[in-house]
Amino acid sequence: MPTQRTGRSPGAGRVEGRQVAVDFDGGQISSDAGALLLREVDRTLRLTERVAGCFEDGRDPELIEHTVHTLVMQRIVAIALGYEDLKDHDQLRRDPVLAGHVGGKLSARRKGCEPLAGKSTLNRLEHAPDTKDGSRYHKIAHDPAAFESLFVACFIEAHAQAPEEIILDLDATDDPLHGQQEGRFFHGYYGGYCYLPLYIFCGRHLLAAKLRRANTDASAGSIDELERIVTQIRRHWPKVRIVLRADSGFAREALMSWCEETHIDFVFGLAKNDRLKAQIETEMSEAQAECTQTGKPARRFRDFTYRTLDSWSCARRVVGKAEQRPGKANPRFIVTTLDAQRWPARELYEALYCARGEMVSMPI
Repeated sequence: MPTQRTGRSPGAGRVEGRQVAVDFDGGQISSDAGALLLREVDRTLRLTERVAGCFEDGRDPELIEHTVHTLVMQRIVAIALGYEDLKDHDQLRRDPVLAGHVGGKLSARRKGCEPLAGKSTLNRLEHAPDTKDGSRYHKIAHDPAAFESLFVACFIEAHAQAPEEIILDLDATDDPLHGQQEGRFFHGYYGGYCYLPLYIFCGRHLLAAKLRRANTDASAGSIDELERIVTQIRRHWPKVRIVLRADSGFAREALMSWCEETHIDFVFGLAKNDRLKAQIETEMSEAQAECTQTGKPARRFRDFTYRTLDSWSCARRVVGKAEQRPGKANPRFIVTTLDAQRWPARELYEALYCARGEMVSMPI
């Protein structure tokens, strides 16, 4: 944050024969010099410029101080520097480093304005509807489809050539709420009021982020997002193999059938039940005996075909992990379309499925 410091002390003694003085006449001082590094990254990626292109600005250019590109860059850089709240910008709009980086100027063009925008102006940007309604507050509109495709476009452009295969990780996690926000619901698993956004990653690349209420299934909306993403990817890489990876919240008949129909492989966690646990009773007994003998966790794996009583349309390959830890049994299951010859049970579980916690793409 910018800081004004004035005054000078007479001195602070001598160190190794040199006089030490304490001087507070630094003028405008900023702790946000990290923005200079972000500036160079943005020049290469043109990210803020491309994000700004997803907006339509209906304001009179002669009557505005801050362009949409400036507003977008200011907000993104501030978040990267740790200023998440819009109210922070009532001070940040005077920050010399941020102003020089974002707007390329240290003073405003119009009288009574600051080099950067305040919270009210940025608030209008963040609440821009998908169509302009002509009101004084909604002259900036955004294009949802352009935003969605931009994430995938950046991912594709990061590759010099088409990969042979990619792994798309799906996940749902909590976005905690601390007020009376619209659509808030209590989520028992996370133990609080939250939203439950859907995320889709490929390695470190974010491909989709969909805000949802917490009273929804983890897989809700995933097919719509995947259809859009897969279509865009295959338009550029028609021969790429795609694998979906997710926890048991996504092992739903609709999603698995869609994958099979569109020739996409998947490996999903599968919620355990008595029928599944019965399939690995022998392996669990062996793991328990080993754990008792060694005092260390023991694992066994079994590969089998399984079908639910009524919810699945067909039988599918399931891998069961029979694990015994000291004092605790830990059976787990995954369901997949991947071939057993290429992916044996243990390797499939430990090397491929468990890697989802790191969201790192790996070869198939």
